[in-house]
Amino acid sequence: MLFFTRKPNTIQLQWLVWVFVFFIVLFSLLPMDGPGQSSVFALINTIFYAVIIYGNILWLFPRLYQKGHIVIYIISVIILLLFTGLLRAYISMFIYNAFFAMGHPTQMKAGPIISFVIAGVLIFMLSFIFRIALAYFKLKQQSEEIIAQKTQAELNLLKSQVQPHFLFNTLNNIYYEAYLESPRTAGLIERLSDIMRYFVDESPKQEVSLATEIQFLENYIALENIRIRYDVYITFTKDCDVALSLPPMLLMTFVENIFKHGIDKSSSYNKVELSLVQQNGRLQFTTINTIPDKPINAPSTGFGIQNLRKRLVLLYNSDFELHVENKDDIYVAQLNIPLA
Repeated sequence: MLFFTRKPNTIQLQWLVWVFVFFIVLFSLLPMDGPGQSSVFALINTIFYAVIIYGNILWLFPRLYQKGHIVIYIISVIILLLFTGLLRAYISMFIYNAFFAMGHPTQMKAGPIISFVIAGVLIFMLSFIFRIALAYFKLKQQSEEIIAQKTQAELNLLKSQVQPHFLFNTLNNIYYEAYLESPRTAGLIERLSDIMRYFVDESPKQEVSLATEIQFLENYIALENIRIRYDVYITFTKDCDVALSLPPMLLMTFVENIFKHGIDKSSSYNKVELSLVQQNGRLQFTTINTIPDKPINAPSTGFGIQNLRKRLVLLYNSDFELHVENKDDIYVAQLNIPLA
């Protein structure tokens, strides 16, 4: 497995930086020391640079400074720089005396310790630049990932559009075939195609025209009717400007509840009244249906009405009215919303 991918991540980038630092220090020491001694001390210096930088950006700065403990942060930085300076001087002196002194060991002096501490201060200042560079690289990487995800989402959207359109074309072909044999069946296929097109093209929109919503309801009613043995007596009054717009699927819950809970499939008498009335800048949708003799779950207690109420709150805050009630053997539902 290759260590570096086509685009290195933050870990790989940091390794690249430290390898680069190591070779910079190595080449700066080579004119004075041999390759072996230069390599060892270049490695020691690089390790201590990393300790100071990561000790600040990963531990002290986020845990102390960013949490408001500024005095403790300053004290901790001083301790870190003194400790790393002393330790670096001791290790460097020990390794030099053990492997490179050639019988002439040197004693620990204040000069090298001070120079190491001062160098540590400079590295500490560079740690903030290092931190900013890492943050920039991470932000750039996240931006590229977001762009890639957006591109993938657009591709998935195109794919999702191709599949429904293939289905619509197939339904159209079936419609023409069915029209020759059974015009009524062809009409139902056409309504099904319109409903599916509504879900794909219209329902994701913020608003749809009232005409589109009405057509959707009528298509749904026509398809539900074929599942019922006896005809349902349905009247749909529309006293409104169909060019107006409203959020999609607001009216569907009432109609769906009628066919789920308000139709007795074994009865020859089911009556449903629907009305859309526009008045004073508001739209009122009312449904009235007979209640079957057998026990049913009232729509007012169903999840459909509860979810509709939550959606209305998000859309209109408190500027809406939603009422459902039983009146003897009649179930009435009313929705009143403002028109844009």
